[in-house]
Amino acid sequence: MQDNSTFKSDQALQKVTLGECKPHNAPITLLEYDSRWPKLFDKEANRIRSVLSNKALQVKHVGSTSVPGMCAKPIIDILLVVMDSADETNYVQDLEQAGYINLHVFSKGASEVDRMLRFRDWLRANKYDRDNYARVKRDLAQRNWRRVQHYADAKKLDRTGNHGKSKRSGVDDLLKGRAERDKQMILKRSS
Repeated sequence: MQDNSTFKSDQALQKVTLGECKPHNAPITLLEYDSRWPKLFDKEANRIRSVLSNKALQVKHVGSTSVPGMCAKPIIDILLVVMDSADETNYVQDLEQAGYINLHVFSKGASEVDRMLRFRDWLRANKYDRDNYARVKRDLAQRNWRRVQHYADAKKLDRTGNHGKSKRSGVDDLLKGRAERDKQMILKRSS
């Protein structure tokens, strides 16, 4: 069993999650890259834009499903930028009514937006780092995790130097601030 004492508490996770934050208590399922993932993102991005109209300042495909050749959890991560993520009355109800997936919501100008996009772009362009990161993900995925977020946090710790170094220090510099967060909400899409 994974020691979860160094990870975010259930209460802290619930604060940034809409709906009930349920325990996972299992290993993480990773799939090899699926060329359909970008099309699934496009479909969801169009849906978000139609629901939010001009409230959606940016809608971007992020996470491992956005990196060709990368293994990933079979969940499309979407980055949504709105004017003020703290003003939930301006967008949350519309998204809840549409149902929703792994949608990371940040305010315009949040530093995390650039970090997420630069990390995605770095992995797309750097096979060595992409392969190393995939190895870390596979290793961590085999462990039992109380929360999926704990697995995500462990990957961040690993990328910033606990298990291995990136071939290029540039990726380390990009990731040092990953723990700094604007408001992030996970909205699960209902089937």
